[in-house]
Amino acid sequence: MSFPKRPKRRSLLVIGAAAVAVMTSAGCTTELPGAAAGVTQPRAGQVVDTNAIGMSGANSVRAAATTFSDDFDGAAGADVDSGKWQHETGDGVNNHERQFYTAGTANAALDGDGHLVITAKKENPANYNCWYGSCQYTSARLNTAGKFTQRYGHFEARMKLPRGQGMWPAFWLLGDNIGSAGWPSCGEIDVMENIGREPGTVHGSMHGPGYSGGNPLTAAYPLPGGQSFADDFHTFAVDWSPNAVTFSVDGQAYETRTPADTNGNQWVFDHPFYIILNLAVGGDWPGDPDGNTQFPQQLVVDYVHVSA
Repeated sequence: MSFPKRPKRRSLLVIGAAAVAVMTSAGCTTELPGAAAGVTQPRAGQVVDTNAIGMSGANSVRAAATTFSDDFDGAAGADVDSGKWQHETGDGVNNHERQFYTAGTANAALDGDGHLVITAKKENPANYNCWYGSCQYTSARLNTAGKFTQRYGHFEARMKLPRGQGMWPAFWLLGDNIGSAGWPSCGEIDVMENIGREPGTVHGSMHGPGYSGGNPLTAAYPLPGGQSFADDFHTFAVDWSPNAVTFSVDGQAYETRTPADTNGNQWVFDHPFYIILNLAVGGDWPGDPDGNTQFPQQLVVDYVHVSA
């Protein structure tokens, strides 16, 4: 399936609730006019701390330094850039999901038109073993752990979502200390989640100790007029500062969370996080696919950009 490539663009970033900063075009690797002296795009694997380059909170106005950029340009059928992403493999036991995540290009590949396409397929169950027996579905989950992490900044992806009961696409961030702190103490920021039975609504959520699982800090953003997020591309973003996280869709802020929202529980959004893109099938929240769910389904990602 082919999708139109986005036009070349420059976008405005809203830092917190009020300030506006200018994002550089994709691929910039040199020092930016107006940025802090010496700010350049880091190499893959570098941990970015925006405090060190002048991040001053929700009301600052400054040029935004691009710290991570992937526009998924490459030949049709190619794998993602291994300097930026790695594949996670296995089943979805944690949320009772129904898919098996595969490596390679069987379920995640470039389309040749500047997109990453993550495809959920209905498979021969005998080929994949899952927590419940034999997996009926395959899909893909990619992350930047060990390749790119950042504390604070603007995280943005432009995507076209799948459709159908049981589909669960997500663009999210996970604390890089999960190995030592565990979940949810590591922190989780769900920039965008959608479940197939709500085709016109996405959710932005935060998980931490005392506010996780079925009780996160969360809000929903509905498209007007019965539109579906599967009909066109939309831009999903968070602006993350030391004491606030603001969620937006197509530049429209709809939720801001601060330490006051945790009701005395620990605010754990003060260290680097890495990026995850995945398309789950089934699970405790969306429920299983039904007889009306058509396969294959695709999460089409136009770009992922991060700025400080």
